[in-house]
Amino acid sequence: MQYISLFESLTAAKVKDCIVNEQILFIVNENDMGKAIGKQGSNVKRIENMMKKRIRLVEFNNDIVQFVQNLIYPINAKEIKEEAGIVNIYCNDIKSKGMLIGRDRHNIKFTNSVVKRFFNNEVRVA
Repeated sequence: MQYISLFESLTAAKVKDCIVNEQILFIVNENDMGKAIGKQGSNVKRIENMMKKRIRLVEFNNDIVQFVQNLIYPINAKEIKEEAGIVNIYCNDIKSKGMLIGRDRHNIKFTNSVVKRFFNNEVRVA
């Protein structure tokens, strides 16, 4: 809660959720991404220096496909489809597929946990 209140007071962007592990993930409301980043990333740099942790910003979207696209950015997926409660991510090449999955499936597990928090769907890399 203190991370959220600090972030909101410094950036004037509304935070939907905050997830803390080796980095801090802030999920900001739609259309608040510009406020959250600041001019030339000034807000991000200032908050990282204050918290002594890397932060990551993701813009929330009610459309699950767009939200997953925002969550996996900067990795480009060829296609993202939602079918029967499962979101499938189709990759362009093996390198991006490996980055999505991560060592010991760490990245895909994290993506899965974030998506389940909001949509109760599962994410798979195909």
